[in-house]
Amino acid sequence: MTDPKLVAALAARLREAEASREVIEPVRGEIVKGGEPRGGDPLDDMATAYAVQQANVDLRVANGERIVGRKIGLTSLAVQKQLGVDQPDFGALFASMAYGDGEPIPLSQLIQPKVEAEIALVLERDLTQKKHTFVDIVNATAYALAAIEVVDSRIQNWDIRFVDTVADNASSARFVLGSRPVPLSQLDLTACAMELSRDGDVLSRGNGAACLGNPLNAAVWLADRMAQLGTPLRAGDVVLTGALGPMVAVKEPGTYTAQIDGLGSVRATFTA
Repeated sequence: MTDPKLVAALAARLREAEASREVIEPVRGEIVKGGEPRGGDPLDDMATAYAVQQANVDLRVANGERIVGRKIGLTSLAVQKQLGVDQPDFGALFASMAYGDGEPIPLSQLIQPKVEAEIALVLERDLTQKKHTFVDIVNATAYALAAIEVVDSRIQNWDIRFVDTVADNASSARFVLGSRPVPLSQLDLTACAMELSRDGDVLSRGNGAACLGNPLNAAVWLADRMAQLGTPLRAGDVVLTGALGPMVAVKEPGTYTAQIDGLGSVRATFTA
C-alpha cells in the first residue's frame, strides 16, 4: 500500500528541484526503508515510485499541459542489472518537452542533462489489448522517426536506483524528433546502426538490438503496461522506445547529431 503523505511529499520535492534547477538527495531512502523493501515487497516500492510520478503528471495536466506520449527507459539489460531490476520503466512526454530538429534548447533550463539516440514510433491506432504482439505494434504504427531524448536527473550526481528514476518521471526532460517519417516496412529495427556525434566527433555508437534486442520488444512492454494501468497508448502518441547506445553528458553548448540507418539524422542544439 502506498502512503499518500509520503507520495505527496516526494512529488513536491522533485517538482521543486526541477523548478529551481537544484538537485536533491536520492528519494529511495524514504521509499526503501533500511535498504529493504517496504513491507517486504519490492512491488510496493515500485507502486510508490510510480505514484510519485503520477502525482506530478496529474498536476501538470491540471495546470494545462498536454501529454503527447510516453518514453521507455532502462531498455539496456546491462543498466537493468546495474540497478537491480528485470524490466524497463516509463515516463510521460509533454508537448512542452518537445523540440524540433535543430531548435535551440536552453541549457539554463536543465540541471545535469545527457543525450541518447532513439527510435520514436508515432501511433495511428489505439493499443488497448491486455497482451500485445509485434503485429499489434506494427499495425498501430504510422511511422518511425529518428529521435534524441534529453534526460536529466533531479537527483544529485545521477545517484539513482530504479525507484529514484521512476519517481522522477523516468529522468525525462526534453526530446527532439527528426523530420523524416519512415514506415516500419522500410526499416530493419534490429540491425539499424546509430552514431551520436558532436562537431564530427562520434561519442556513442549502437544499433536497434541494444534496445531490449529490438525496439518493438520495448514497445510491446509499454503497450501492455499502459493498458493494464487503464491509460492505454492512443492514436497520435509518440513512443520513445529506448536508447540505441550509451548516453552522453552535455557539458556545454553545442549540437549533437544522431544518425540512424534508414531514418536519417536529427539534431539537438543546446544554447547557453
